[in-house]
Amino acid sequence: MIWMRKWRDNRLFSPFVMELLIIMFVVEFVKGALLLTVLPVYMTTSLGASAFVIGWTLAAQYIGDNVLRTPVGWIIDRLGYRVTMLTGVLLTFLSVIIMAISTQYVWMIVGCALLGFGTAPLWPCVITGTTEVAGDEGKATIMSVVYMAWLSGVGLGPVVINFFVGENNYAFAFKLLIGCMTVVVLVALMLPRKKKVDTTSREVEEKQLAIKSQQIQKPSWLQRVSTYLIEVRRSMSISPLMFPAMFAQTFALGILTPILTLYAKEVLMLSSFQYSLFLVAGGAVTVIFLVPMGKMVDRLGIRPFLLIGFTLSAAALLLFTYVKAMSMLYILVALLGVGYAFIIPSWNALIASAIPPEKRGAVWGFFLTIEGCGMIIGPIVSGKLWDVYGYHAPFLTSGFVLILLLVLQMFISIPKKGMVR
Repeated sequence: MIWMRKWRDNRLFSPFVMELLIIMFVVEFVKGALLLTVLPVYMTTSLGASAFVIGWTLAAQYIGDNVLRTPVGWIIDRLGYRVTMLTGVLLTFLSVIIMAISTQYVWMIVGCALLGFGTAPLWPCVITGTTEVAGDEGKATIMSVVYMAWLSGVGLGPVVINFFVGENNYAFAFKLLIGCMTVVVLVALMLPRKKKVDTTSREVEEKQLAIKSQQIQKPSWLQRVSTYLIEVRRSMSISPLMFPAMFAQTFALGILTPILTLYAKEVLMLSSFQYSLFLVAGGAVTVIFLVPMGKMVDRLGIRPFLLIGFTLSAAALLLFTYVKAMSMLYILVALLGVGYAFIIPSWNALIASAIPPEKRGAVWGFFLTIEGCGMIIGPIVSGKLWDVYGYHAPFLTSGFVLILLLVLQMFISIPKKGMVR
């Protein structure tokens, strides 16, 4: 039994799994570096773009990602991991090159849209591939490893790239990111093709007859859409407030995406090193508190953590642009990190409690679409607020949205104890 258990554990770190994890880490590293650090300041200082244009540019990435979110699973089943992932990383590679050589806003928007198209297959490929290898008994372990790769890439990308950007040295930063994507393409080429099973002519005929039989019994496209909408409508009876709440939660985050770096560089006049410390102060605190907060949500319930999380985060955002002392700014950033460490596990538990198990498949795609809309519209609104009303407006808007969420969640019925997905 012991040697069998060791063999199963070793499968979790097979070459196939490691290849997927490397791709996940590096792609998220590049994506985080571009969206949070490089593009907002590069487009302002080098291209003279307004915050509104920057908001549209970053929103293009989320639009591209959302468009391909649904069909990617179907593509994986038919084309396999290598073709699907390689297509995605090649599009991501092309997007970085376009951003590196572009001097016009339109091409930057095109580059970000391609970045969204390219990264869309990432999560479906990694999750499907790793869980297939792990099997039912190893799914929890492998998902923990996948999330570690994702968080490491997202967190390190904006921090590390700051040291290479220095004082507006974007040419070298883009070369570094292109080098990272070259590595990803090489790793994607190592992924296995779709497995093919040798069949006789008789077996082929039997499969063709089976397919025709399935097509006869298969409901039409309109019937499937109608069934889907019925399931969604039924789910709304659980708590209709969940839908505006989900949009508001990602909208509040989307507002901050294009202007965090602009505020740090143009208003606070922080060096790249100081800005990296800011990112570490908020991100590290969030990561450190996530696991213990998740366990406490399971024990004590969802409501207390939502109340504390939204209150802390809203207070930090409302005060952020009115505080100039560096020590207080670091405290507010850490406070925002703690607030989101409370929000993330409890919010996941809230969503999980709102989805009946028998409707999970039908409703989940609709939920993702609503959340994706928040990430698309947030950066656009943020850029306009910055241009028209100044740098205070986006932070205040995000803070007030969190206050609205604080009120909304009080009217959403949830179980006493949360169950995090």
